[in-house]
Amino acid sequence: MDREDQLIERVRRRFPNLTNGLRVGIGDDAAVMAARKGTEWVVTNDAFLENVHFLRKAHLASDVGYKSLARATSDIAAMGAQPRYFLLALALPAACTSTWLDEFLKGMAAAARQFGLMLVGGDTTKYPFVLINLTVIGEIGAGRAVLRSGARPGDRICVSGRLGEAELGLRLVQRGLHKNRRWKNFLWKHVHPEPRLALGRWLADHRCPTAMIDTSDGLSTDLGHICKASGVGAKVFAGKIPLVNVPPELRRMGIDALQLAINGGEDYELLFTVPQRMAGRLPRQVEGIPITVIGEITREKGMTVVDAAGHGKAMRPGGWDPFRG
Repeated sequence: MDREDQLIERVRRRFPNLTNGLRVGIGDDAAVMAARKGTEWVVTNDAFLENVHFLRKAHLASDVGYKSLARATSDIAAMGAQPRYFLLALALPAACTSTWLDEFLKGMAAAARQFGLMLVGGDTTKYPFVLINLTVIGEIGAGRAVLRSGARPGDRICVSGRLGEAELGLRLVQRGLHKNRRWKNFLWKHVHPEPRLALGRWLADHRCPTAMIDTSDGLSTDLGHICKASGVGAKVFAGKIPLVNVPPELRRMGIDALQLAINGGEDYELLFTVPQRMAGRLPRQVEGIPITVIGEITREKGMTVVDAAGHGKAMRPGGWDPFRG
Protein backbone atom coordinates (compact mmCIF):
# COMPACT_ATOMS: atom_id res chain seq x y z
CA MET A 1 0.00 0.00 0.00
CA ASP A 2 1.27 3.49 -0.84
CA ARG A 3 2.25 5.98 1.85
CA GLU A 4 0.10 9.09 1.97
CA ASP A 5 2.66 11.25 0.15
CA GLN A 6 2.85 8.65 -2.63
CA LEU A 7 -0.93 8.52 -2.86
CA ILE A 8 -1.11 12.32 -3.11
CA GLU A 9 1.47 12.25 -5.89
CA ARG A 10 -0.63 9.71 -7.80
CA VAL A 11 -3.61 12.03 -7.49
CA ARG A 12 -1.61 15.09 -8.58
CA ARG A 13 -0.26 13.37 -11.71
CA ARG A 14 -3.78 12.68 -12.95
CA PHE A 15 -4.71 16.35 -13.29
CA PRO A 16 -3.30 19.07 -15.57
CA ASN A 17 -0.91 21.56 -13.98
CA LEU A 18 -2.43 24.79 -15.29
CA THR A 19 -1.43 28.21 -13.95
CA ASN A 20 -4.21 30.53 -15.15
CA GLY A 21 -5.03 32.63 -12.08
CA LEU A 22 -3.33 30.17 -9.73
CA ARG A 23 -0.36 31.42 -7.73
CA VAL A 24 0.14 28.38 -5.46
CA GLY A 25 -1.37 24.95 -6.08
CA ILE A 26 -0.84 21.39 -4.84
CA GLY A 27 2.22 20.93 -2.64
CA ASP A 28 1.79 23.67 -0.06
CA ASP A 29 -0.48 24.12 2.95
CA ALA A 30 -3.16 25.87 0.91
CA ALA A 31 -3.83 27.13 -2.59
CA VAL A 32 -3.47 30.80 -3.50
CA MET A 33 -5.66 32.14 -6.30
CA ALA A 34 -5.88 35.60 -7.82
CA ALA A 35 -9.40 36.91 -8.46
CA ARG A 36 -9.88 38.87 -11.67
CA LYS A 37 -11.11 42.43 -11.44
CA GLY A 38 -14.89 42.76 -11.58
CA THR A 39 -15.56 39.12 -10.68
CA GLU A 40 -16.72 37.19 -7.63
CA TRP A 41 -15.99 33.66 -6.44
CA VAL A 42 -18.86 31.17 -6.26
CA VAL A 43 -17.98 28.35 -3.83
CA THR A 44 -19.85 25.10 -3.18
CA ASN A 45 -19.19 21.91 -1.23
CA ASP A 46 -20.59 18.42 -1.78
CA ALA A 47 -20.18 15.02 -0.12
CA PHE A 48 -20.39 11.71 -2.02
CA LEU A 49 -20.43 8.67 0.26
CA GLU A 50 -20.22 4.94 -0.25
CA ASN A 51 -23.47 3.12 0.66
CA VAL A 52 -25.34 6.44 0.65
CA HIS A 53 -24.75 7.90 -2.81
CA PHE A 54 -23.12 4.93 -4.55
CA LEU A 55 -22.44 1.21 -4.11
CA ARG A 56 -18.90 0.01 -4.71
CA LYS A 57 -20.16 -3.38 -5.94
CA ALA A 58 -22.66 -1.85 -8.39
CA HIS A 59 -20.94 1.31 -9.66
CA LEU A 60 -17.70 1.47 -11.61
CA ALA A 61 -14.93 3.42 -9.91
CA SER A 62 -14.54 5.62 -13.00
CA ASP A 63 -18.25 6.48 -12.86
CA VAL A 64 -17.94 7.32 -9.16
CA GLY A 65 -15.06 9.69 -9.94
CA TYR A 66 -16.91 11.38 -12.77
CA LYS A 67 -20.25 11.67 -11.00
CA SER A 68 -18.85 12.99 -7.73
CA LEU A 69 -17.27 15.96 -9.50
CA ALA A 70 -20.19 16.45 -11.90
CA ARG A 71 -22.78 16.73 -9.12
CA ALA A 72 -20.65 19.20 -7.17
CA THR A 73 -20.07 21.29 -10.29
CA SER A 74 -23.80 21.41 -11.01
CA ASP A 75 -24.21 23.90 -8.14
CA ILE A 76 -21.87 26.25 -10.04
CA ALA A 77 -24.10 25.91 -13.12
CA ALA A 78 -27.16 26.75 -11.00
CA MET A 79 -25.59 30.10 -10.11
CA GLY A 80 -24.72 30.87 -13.73
CA ALA A 81 -20.97 30.78 -13.01
CA GLN A 82 -17.89 29.39 -14.75
CA PRO A 83 -16.11 26.58 -12.85
CA ARG A 84 -12.39 27.19 -12.20
CA TYR A 85 -10.88 25.16 -9.37
CA PHE A 86 -11.68 22.28 -7.05
CA LEU A 87 -10.38 20.66 -3.88
CA LEU A 88 -10.68 16.94 -3.15
CA ALA A 89 -10.84 15.37 0.30
CA LEU A 90 -10.69 11.59 -0.08
CA ALA A 91 -10.98 8.86 2.56
CA LEU A 92 -10.28 5.31 1.36
CA PRO A 93 -10.08 1.76 2.69
CA ALA A 94 -6.76 0.03 2.00
CA ALA A 95 -8.40 -2.14 -0.69
CA CYS A 96 -9.20 0.97 -2.76
CA THR A 97 -5.74 2.57 -2.90
CA SER A 98 -4.58 0.73 -6.02
CA THR A 99 -6.69 -0.23 -9.06
CA TRP A 100 -9.92 1.26 -7.68
CA LEU A 101 -8.20 4.60 -7.05
CA ASP A 102 -6.65 4.68 -10.52
CA GLU A 103 -10.04 4.14 -12.15
CA PHE A 104 -11.68 6.67 -9.84
CA LEU A 105 -9.09 9.30 -10.74
CA LYS A 106 -9.47 8.47 -14.44
CA GLY A 107 -13.16 9.29 -14.27
CA MET A 108 -12.67 12.40 -12.18
CA ALA A 109 -9.91 13.69 -14.46
CA ALA A 110 -12.22 13.25 -17.47
CA ALA A 111 -14.87 15.31 -15.70
CA ALA A 112 -12.32 17.98 -14.75
CA ARG A 113 -11.23 18.33 -18.38
CA GLN A 114 -14.83 18.50 -19.61
CA PHE A 115 -15.84 21.15 -17.06
CA GLY A 116 -12.62 23.21 -17.27
CA LEU A 117 -11.65 22.55 -13.65
CA MET A 118 -8.19 22.45 -12.07
CA LEU A 119 -7.40 20.48 -8.92
CA VAL A 120 -5.61 22.83 -6.47
CA GLY A 121 -5.48 20.82 -3.25
CA GLY A 122 -7.29 18.65 -0.74
CA ASP A 123 -6.65 15.91 1.78
CA THR A 124 -6.38 12.11 2.01
CA THR A 125 -6.88 9.65 4.85
CA LYS A 126 -7.71 6.02 5.56
CA TYR A 127 -11.26 4.92 6.41
CA PRO A 128 -13.32 1.69 6.17
CA PHE A 129 -15.54 3.16 3.45
CA VAL A 130 -15.00 5.54 0.52
CA LEU A 131 -15.83 9.11 1.50
CA ILE A 132 -15.47 11.88 -1.09
CA ASN A 133 -15.77 15.55 -0.28
CA LEU A 134 -15.43 18.15 -3.02
CA THR A 135 -15.19 21.92 -2.92
CA VAL A 136 -15.70 23.57 -6.31
CA ILE A 137 -14.89 27.21 -6.96
CA GLY A 138 -16.45 29.13 -9.83
CA GLU A 139 -16.19 32.66 -11.15
CA ILE A 140 -18.86 35.13 -12.24
CA GLY A 141 -19.19 38.82 -12.93
CA ALA A 142 -19.81 40.87 -9.80
CA GLY A 143 -23.50 40.89 -8.89
CA ARG A 144 -24.46 38.43 -11.65
CA ALA A 145 -24.94 35.20 -9.66
CA VAL A 146 -28.49 33.85 -9.90
CA LEU A 147 -30.04 33.07 -6.50
CA ARG A 148 -33.02 30.99 -5.36
CA SER A 149 -34.73 33.96 -3.80
CA GLY A 150 -35.84 36.11 -6.73
CA ALA A 151 -38.99 34.36 -7.98
CA ARG A 152 -42.12 36.57 -8.10
CA PRO A 153 -45.85 35.86 -8.61
CA GLY A 154 -46.59 35.52 -12.31
CA ASP A 155 -43.11 34.27 -13.20
CA ARG A 156 -43.04 31.19 -15.41
CA ILE A 157 -41.33 28.03 -14.19
CA CYS A 158 -38.91 26.47 -16.67
CA VAL A 159 -36.77 23.35 -16.70
CA SER A 160 -34.01 22.07 -18.95
CA GLY A 161 -33.79 18.59 -20.43
CA ARG A 162 -35.99 15.76 -19.22
CA LEU A 163 -36.80 14.83 -15.65
CA GLY A 164 -36.71 11.38 -14.11
CA GLU A 165 -33.94 9.84 -16.21
CA ALA A 166 -31.43 9.52 -13.36
CA GLU A 167 -34.06 8.14 -10.99
CA LEU A 168 -34.99 5.51 -13.58
CA GLY A 169 -31.36 4.41 -13.71
CA LEU A 170 -31.25 4.21 -9.92
CA ARG A 171 -34.40 2.04 -9.87
CA LEU A 172 -32.70 -0.37 -12.30
CA VAL A 173 -29.66 -0.60 -10.02
CA GLN A 174 -31.87 -1.19 -6.99
CA ARG A 175 -33.62 -4.05 -8.81
CA GLY A 176 -30.34 -5.58 -9.99
CA LEU A 177 -31.25 -4.90 -13.63
CA HIS A 178 -28.19 -2.74 -14.31
CA LYS A 179 -26.22 -5.85 -15.31
CA ASN A 180 -28.60 -6.53 -18.18
CA ARG A 181 -27.27 -4.94 -21.38
CA ARG A 182 -30.86 -4.33 -22.47
CA TRP A 183 -31.15 -1.48 -19.97
CA LYS A 184 -27.67 0.00 -20.46
CA ASN A 185 -28.90 3.20 -22.16
CA PHE A 186 -31.30 3.88 -19.29
CA LEU A 187 -28.41 3.97 -16.81
CA TRP A 188 -26.40 6.73 -18.46
CA LYS A 189 -27.76 9.78 -16.66
CA HIS A 190 -27.64 8.01 -13.30
CA VAL A 191 -23.91 7.33 -13.60
CA HIS A 192 -22.86 10.17 -15.92
CA PRO A 193 -24.85 13.37 -15.19
CA GLU A 194 -23.95 16.53 -17.10
CA PRO A 195 -24.13 19.82 -15.22
CA ARG A 196 -25.76 22.43 -17.47
CA LEU A 197 -22.84 24.85 -17.37
CA ALA A 198 -23.27 26.42 -20.80
CA LEU A 199 -27.00 26.93 -20.26
CA GLY A 200 -26.46 28.39 -16.79
CA ARG A 201 -23.94 30.91 -18.13
CA TRP A 202 -26.21 31.78 -21.07
CA LEU A 203 -29.15 32.44 -18.76
CA ALA A 204 -27.03 34.56 -16.41
CA ASP A 205 -25.43 36.48 -19.29
CA HIS A 206 -28.87 37.30 -20.72
CA ARG A 207 -30.22 38.13 -17.25
CA CYS A 208 -33.18 35.80 -17.81
CA PRO A 209 -33.82 33.98 -14.52
CA THR A 210 -35.31 35.59 -11.46
CA ALA A 211 -34.38 32.43 -9.51
CA MET A 212 -32.55 29.20 -10.34
CA ILE A 213 -31.56 25.86 -8.81
CA ASP A 214 -30.38 22.49 -10.10
CA THR A 215 -32.61 19.42 -9.82
CA SER A 216 -30.35 17.45 -7.51
CA ASP A 217 -33.11 16.44 -5.08
CA GLY A 218 -36.13 16.23 -7.40
CA LEU A 219 -38.61 18.72 -8.87
CA SER A 220 -40.94 18.71 -5.85
CA THR A 221 -38.12 19.34 -3.39
CA ASP A 222 -36.03 21.77 -5.45
CA LEU A 223 -39.02 23.87 -6.53
CA GLY A 224 -39.93 23.92 -2.85
CA HIS A 225 -36.50 25.43 -2.12
CA ILE A 226 -37.17 28.24 -4.60
CA CYS A 227 -40.64 28.87 -3.18
CA LYS A 228 -39.37 28.99 0.40
CA ALA A 229 -36.44 31.28 -0.43
CA SER A 230 -38.67 33.59 -2.52
CA GLY A 231 -41.74 33.56 -0.25
CA VAL A 232 -44.07 32.35 -3.00
CA GLY A 233 -46.03 29.31 -4.16
CA ALA A 234 -46.08 27.36 -7.43
CA LYS A 235 -48.44 25.69 -9.88
CA VAL A 236 -47.03 22.98 -12.15
CA PHE A 237 -48.89 21.46 -15.11
CA ALA A 238 -48.26 17.71 -15.23
CA GLY A 239 -48.81 17.53 -18.99
CA LYS A 240 -46.02 19.99 -19.66
CA ILE A 241 -43.29 18.27 -17.64
CA PRO A 242 -40.74 16.67 -20.02
CA LEU A 243 -40.77 13.01 -18.98
CA VAL A 244 -38.50 10.06 -19.57
CA ASN A 245 -39.96 7.31 -21.74
CA VAL A 246 -40.47 4.31 -19.43
CA PRO A 247 -40.71 0.99 -21.36
CA PRO A 248 -43.89 -1.07 -20.80
CA GLU A 249 -41.98 -3.82 -18.97
CA LEU A 250 -40.76 -1.32 -16.37
CA ARG A 251 -44.18 0.31 -16.11
CA ARG A 252 -45.56 -3.10 -15.16
CA MET A 253 -43.08 -3.07 -12.27
CA GLY A 254 -44.78 0.05 -10.94
CA ILE A 255 -42.29 2.59 -12.33
CA ASP A 256 -44.27 5.71 -13.27
CA ALA A 257 -42.69 8.43 -15.42
CA LEU A 258 -44.51 11.33 -13.74
CA GLN A 259 -43.50 10.20 -10.26
CA LEU A 260 -39.90 9.77 -11.45
CA ALA A 261 -39.98 13.37 -12.69
CA ILE A 262 -41.65 14.91 -9.66
CA ASN A 263 -39.77 13.13 -6.87
CA GLY A 264 -36.70 11.62 -8.54
CA GLY A 265 -33.39 13.38 -7.98
CA GLU A 266 -29.93 13.60 -9.52
CA ASP A 267 -30.99 14.78 -12.98
CA TYR A 268 -28.93 17.96 -12.44
CA GLU A 269 -31.07 19.88 -14.88
CA LEU A 270 -31.69 23.59 -14.30
CA LEU A 271 -35.00 24.65 -12.77
CA PHE A 272 -35.53 28.38 -13.09
CA THR A 273 -38.14 31.12 -13.17
CA VAL A 274 -38.44 33.96 -15.66
CA PRO A 275 -40.79 36.97 -15.89
CA GLN A 276 -43.98 36.23 -17.84
CA ARG A 277 -43.06 38.71 -20.58
CA MET A 278 -39.77 36.89 -21.17
CA ALA A 279 -41.11 33.33 -21.26
CA GLY A 280 -42.35 33.58 -24.83
CA ARG A 281 -38.99 34.87 -26.03
CA LEU A 282 -36.93 32.06 -24.54
CA PRO A 283 -35.34 29.82 -27.17
CA ARG A 284 -36.61 26.26 -27.27
CA GLN A 285 -33.07 25.08 -26.66
CA VAL A 286 -29.64 26.44 -25.81
CA GLU A 287 -26.46 24.54 -26.75
CA GLY A 288 -28.72 21.64 -27.74
CA ILE A 289 -30.42 21.49 -24.33
CA PRO A 290 -34.25 21.82 -24.50
CA ILE A 291 -36.05 24.37 -22.31
CA THR A 292 -39.67 23.77 -21.30
CA VAL A 293 -42.13 26.05 -19.47
CA ILE A 294 -43.94 23.81 -16.97
CA GLY A 295 -45.83 26.15 -14.67
CA GLU A 296 -46.06 29.49 -12.90
CA ILE A 297 -45.22 31.10 -9.60
CA THR A 298 -48.23 32.01 -7.44
CA ARG A 299 -48.83 34.50 -4.67
CA GLU A 300 -50.50 31.78 -2.57
CA LYS A 301 -48.02 29.64 -0.65
CA GLY A 302 -47.77 25.93 -1.32
CA MET A 303 -47.22 23.93 -4.50
CA THR A 304 -49.88 22.38 -6.74
CA VAL A 305 -49.64 19.96 -9.65
CA VAL A 306 -52.50 20.21 -12.17
CA ASP A 307 -53.54 17.16 -14.21
CA ALA A 308 -54.88 17.04 -17.78
CA ALA A 309 -58.46 17.52 -16.55
CA GLY A 310 -57.51 20.71 -14.76
CA HIS A 311 -57.69 19.20 -11.27
CA GLY A 312 -55.08 20.47 -8.83
CA LYS A 313 -53.41 18.38 -6.16
CA ALA A 314 -50.96 19.47 -3.50
CA MET A 315 -47.36 18.72 -4.47
CA ARG A 316 -45.33 18.21 -1.32
CA PRO A 317 -41.55 17.86 -1.30
CA GLY A 318 -40.97 14.16 -1.91
CA GLY A 319 -37.47 14.09 -3.37
CA TRP A 320 -34.15 13.22 -1.77
CA ASP A 321 -33.77 14.08 1.90
CA PRO A 322 -31.04 12.18 3.79
CA PHE A 323 -32.78 12.77 7.11
CA ARG A 324 -36.27 11.67 6.09
CA GLY A 325 -37.36 8.52 7.89
